Amino acid sequence: MIYPKTFEHKIGFDEIRTLLRERCLSTLGKEKIDDMSVSTNPTIINEWLQQVKEFRLLQEQADDFPMQFFFDVRESVARLRLEGTHLNEDELFDLKRSLETIYNIVNYLNRGEDNNDNEPNTYLYPALHRLATDVITFPQLIKRIDNILDKFGRIKDSASAELQNIRQELARTEGGISKTLNRILRSAQSDGVVDKDVTPTMRDGRLVIPVTQGLKRKIKGIVHDESASGKTVFIEPTEVVEANNRIRELESEEHREIIRILTEFSKEIRPHVKSMLESYKFLATIDMIHAKAELARKINGFEPVVGSKPEIDWIQAIHPLLKISLEKQDKKVVPLDITITNDKRILIISGPNAGGKSVCLKTVGLLQYMLQCGLSIPVGERSHTGIFKNILIDIGDEQSIEDDLSTYSSHLTNMKNMMKYADGNTLLLIDEFGTGTEPQIGGAIAEAVLKQFCNKQAYGIITTHYQNLKHFAKEHEGVVNGAMLYDRHQMKALFQLSIGNPGSSFAIEIARKIGLPEEVIHDASEIVGSDYIQSDKYLQDIVRDKRYWENKRQAIHQREKELDKLTVKYENDITEIEKSRKQILKKAKEEAEELLRQSNKNIENTIREIKECQADKEETRRIREELNSFKEEISSIDTQKNDEFIARKIKQIQERKERHKKHKQEKSDKEAQAAKKLRDAAKRTDAAEEILNAFRKGDTVKIKGLTSIGTIETTDNKTATIIFGDMRTKMPVDRIEHASQPENNSKPSLNISRETRDAIDNRKLNFHQDLDVRGMRGDEALNAVTYFIDDAILVGMSRVRILHGKGNGILRQLIRQYLATVPNVSDYHDEHVQFGGSGITVVDIS
Repeated sequence: MIYPKTFEHKIGFDEIRTLLRERCLSTLGKEKIDDMSVSTNPTIINEWLQQVKEFRLLQEQADDFPMQFFFDVRESVARLRLEGTHLNEDELFDLKRSLETIYNIVNYLNRGEDNNDNEPNTYLYPALHRLATDVITFPQLIKRIDNILDKFGRIKDSASAELQNIRQELARTEGGISKTLNRILRSAQSDGVVDKDVTPTMRDGRLVIPVTQGLKRKIKGIVHDESASGKTVFIEPTEVVEANNRIRELESEEHREIIRILTEFSKEIRPHVKSMLESYKFLATIDMIHAKAELARKINGFEPVVGSKPEIDWIQAIHPLLKISLEKQDKKVVPLDITITNDKRILIISGPNAGGKSVCLKTVGLLQYMLQCGLSIPVGERSHTGIFKNILIDIGDEQSIEDDLSTYSSHLTNMKNMMKYADGNTLLLIDEFGTGTEPQIGGAIAEAVLKQFCNKQAYGIITTHYQNLKHFAKEHEGVVNGAMLYDRHQMKALFQLSIGNPGSSFAIEIARKIGLPEEVIHDASEIVGSDYIQSDKYLQDIVRDKRYWENKRQAIHQREKELDKLTVKYENDITEIEKSRKQILKKAKEEAEELLRQSNKNIENTIREIKECQADKEETRRIREELNSFKEEISSIDTQKNDEFIARKIKQIQERKERHKKHKQEKSDKEAQAAKKLRDAAKRTDAAEEILNAFRKGDTVKIKGLTSIGTIETTDNKTATIIFGDMRTKMPVDRIEHASQPENNSKPSLNISRETRDAIDNRKLNFHQDLDVRGMRGDEALNAVTYFIDDAILVGMSRVRILHGKGNGILRQLIRQYLATVPNVSDYHDEHVQFGGSGITVVDIS
């Protein structure tokens, strides 16, 4: 295709390219947008448009299409061609997720519809399926990466046996340092060397204790740093120096093992580098199609079928950039109907300045270029499109100081190139044809050039003010006039294109509106001559009348369409009414017959009662006559055609049915109320049993497994405050049981109190704030934690720690689930990261 260097800028396609880049998910798609170019092959263009159409449909229909993790790892993968290179953890994680995206997209697009065995398989999105047909995916490599990385993208402990051993030893060493450092810190706090609120901190990657400058000799160790004021120094105690050194060694070993694992896995990837890079081209194409679909939604684009011949027959065409700009100002763009066919190859557009001629020209250039790039264009669905092998444009002032070209010279240079390349597959877009020099010679040259374009069977849109070019269109086959409409009464442009007649420049009217003196306007009219003024007036009147009758024609056409719709609607309504009437009659008869059967039973029962009561035969005869009369009325419903009669009978039947329904509802309500009363009674019984079984104030109780006897002071059915002699403690109610009072209430009471006091004092002395359950099974650990927390509550501890390790987090979860059920536990959380982190749970007891 031939077009000037500044072509994309002049028609605004560089802004379209920017809008597409903004809608890409990765650099993969942005590079495809940058490399996007036009095609003159209708098969390729239609395939591009079909891909966009299917992707838009896919976005509307599917919620599970994979559109995440569009990572560009091509550079990292390409680096693996060199022996000894490897991907780091982040690169491997991005590779895994993007390969999963490719795999999922290919699988999704390869889904087929259910067919018979003898028929070929069909696909939901055939064009996108063709795109994914030869794409290679790597499910085995994805599984291998899953064995190496966890869900956060970090190397798993199980990636190798050596790594697992290193990390286990590292965890044990860190745990030992935390214990030692805590012990030293508590000792220093109790000796007054360190403040109570001081915690260990990190300096140069090592755990240290902040100590006041004057007391630094109280703690043996290595001074690593001091505060800016010099009042505080940071000491690494001697006891943890070796352990910290060991941690540094283990971290180095861990790093070397990770590098070894990544290097070994990179060897598995290396043979697939070339095919993997090809798969990323597919991911880039999907990203580009996604951007095209998003832009189409933004501009209300449409994907027409592109023909192989040059053709423009657009209905309601809109300049997309103008649409976006006006929408920001809450304005609407006026659509254009543009036709360029073999019979009307060149369109000469005239009209007032600022009337939309250049916008029309740029709309054609931009939309045709977008179309041949495979982009959706904002035109009506009944539009027809074709392709042009050359698009040549001459818009704006292109004078060049370097080439010593004036404005007119630059235009003539463009005309020369256009005449050179113009043929039956060329689209010419020329703005203000022939301007830039003396009007008469400029108009003559323009007419001569236009004749050459006609001889070469070129297509084009040309804007002009020259009268001779307007006349040229009337006299030459294949050239047609067009006008940008203007409201002469309101003195404003309508931005509507009317094909068939030339347009007026409305120079006199615009000059009068602007406020030029009437004398100047009169002199100008005299100079140009009354014939010109009169012909221009006639032209305006023709345009006005044509617009008037065109509006009338459209109004009549619209009215006819509305009448046709109403006619069809009324016919359908009549059909539906007749159908409904027959259905109502049929239903009424069925309901009446059902009622008749029920009535028959009631009447027979009545007759039996009459006989039993030896009633009058006349009464029996009267009842039977009424029954027969009712039967006759029912059977005559089909033929009687009396809507009022039918309605009355239906109402009677419905009233009987409502009474029956009401009776059933009352019976159901009574049954429900009885059931509710039973349930309430059962609940009251259960509540009474619970109250009888609960512990009450003043009850004599003892701790399960102990002999000390106490008295309940208060209880809330979960915990109880118990007095043992002169000591008071809180216990969960499931740890106590009822006990009988000793026979002698004096001396034994003192002995029990002393025993209880001794037991509690003994537990306080032997109680440790830390419980280590690492290596235990779940039930063993829970049993140990249960007694540990109970003892902590008994001895009045406010904070304890449970060491369960990190591992898979199962012990941590079980323990915390139990702690959430203990009323006396006010809070539990991870230990500080420097003292064990999530491997230790700190428990606060109220």
